[in-house]
Amino acid sequence: MSNDDAHLLIVDDDERIRGLLQKFLMRSGFLVSTARDAAHARRILSGLEFDLIVLDVMMPGEDGMSLCRDLRKTITTPVMLLTAKGGTDDRITGLEAGADDYLVKPFHMEELLARLRALVRRASGWAQSTLQCGPIGLDTASQSVTLDGQAVVVTAYEYKLLEHLMLHAGEVVSKTALSEHLYEEELDRDSNVLEVLVGQLRRKLDPGRSLNPIATLRGRGYRLQLPRSPS
Repeated sequence: MSNDDAHLLIVDDDERIRGLLQKFLMRSGFLVSTARDAAHARRILSGLEFDLIVLDVMMPGEDGMSLCRDLRKTITTPVMLLTAKGGTDDRITGLEAGADDYLVKPFHMEELLARLRALVRRASGWAQSTLQCGPIGLDTASQSVTLDGQAVVVTAYEYKLLEHLMLHAGEVVSKTALSEHLYEEELDRDSNVLEVLVGQLRRKLDPGRSLNPIATLRGRGYRLQLPRSPS
């Protein structure tokens, strides 16, 4: 999948913003549809499939967080949240709702474009290799994760976190290194976004709480401690 055939759905109650985003992203090579609110988005999604969803958080009626959380029950389409709230707690709430990325208003259009292109690359599976650590499998061609051969639904950030830990299986990876890998900048010292992501990933990879696949080493970082198996 490339920009030229990636189909985006923009959900925003502000008609002016919808129009601006649609024109800019179409000029940048995307196919773009729009929805004015969550209900409108649901009607469109019932009949069409999309490669990306750009979702405003603050909307009348059902807000973007609620819509994102509900969509995650049935689809794995990457979701980019747009919001005027940039606090750590808001970012955590967005990640817990299942968002793949989170951009705070006001933003530069070029930054939005770069982030959307990154999501397209991740979703298209541009790398061609697999990793296996015990029962956990990661296919970088399809950007998918399995546990004992069964598909596990993960967000883009969770995937990126797991991939980095699997590439360094058995090694301690510092919080600084992980945050820089995930966000291309170190998280605030008091931020616990990384801890939230690790917690979410643990629950998905260890639903029975018997494996403890991601060990926390206080003051040092995290380690994927399952033995690497031949792929």
